[in-house]
Amino acid sequence: MEIRATHKYARISALKARDVAREVTGMAVSDALDVIRFTPKKAAFLIGKTLKSAIANAEANHDISSEDLVVKSATVNEGPALKRWSPAARGGASPIRKRTSHISIVLTDEAEDVLSRKEKAQEAKPAKKKVAKSAPAEGSIDDPKLGLVYTADPGHGDDLKAITGLGKAVEGKLHKLGIYTFAQIASWNGGQIAEVEERLGLNGRISKENWVGQAAELAAK
Repeated sequence: MEIRATHKYARISALKARDVAREVTGMAVSDALDVIRFTPKKAAFLIGKTLKSAIANAEANHDISSEDLVVKSATVNEGPALKRWSPAARGGASPIRKRTSHISIVLTDEAEDVLSRKEKAQEAKPAKKKVAKSAPAEGSIDDPKLGLVYTADPGHGDDLKAITGLGKAVEGKLHKLGIYTFAQIASWNGGQIAEVEERLGLNGRISKENWVGQAAELAAK
């Protein structure tokens, strides 16, 4: 599902606003808000305002949590320019054009439909010569001897979103790693938790929110 929000006649030029819009496109909503929060530009404030409006639309009108949302697109179109004049010498005047923009944000809860900017850049590059992958390190979640991951959807996976703090976007990333059940998550040790957090960019969330403990309780039901 797509959720939209638009800010019309924003008092900023489209050129300046597009710099920030490009940065947040393809990001999870939580990551986009962090980028905007620490970007000291007027454009960041205006785009952040529009993004928060889109999040409110999703939560109020469609009952979708912000944890499940990704910024599908952030576009900035030129609006009308306001004409002003600055007094000059000898009764003259210099023209001033105050530019405006229309900012549009589209969010989606379907993570598979959205590629990150890094993935898009990789696709645009010419294909490189394939290099044989090294065998997974011993103790890694990919180690076939441990049997911690599936090579394909087993067809009887659990609803991982039942774990508090784990949204639809993260669930999709776990599926790509071969993680489909509570039992798999419950079996992780400290090193494997750190590995998954690093590979998915979770910044310690698995440990802080006790996903392993929650998964063990859910698997036992």
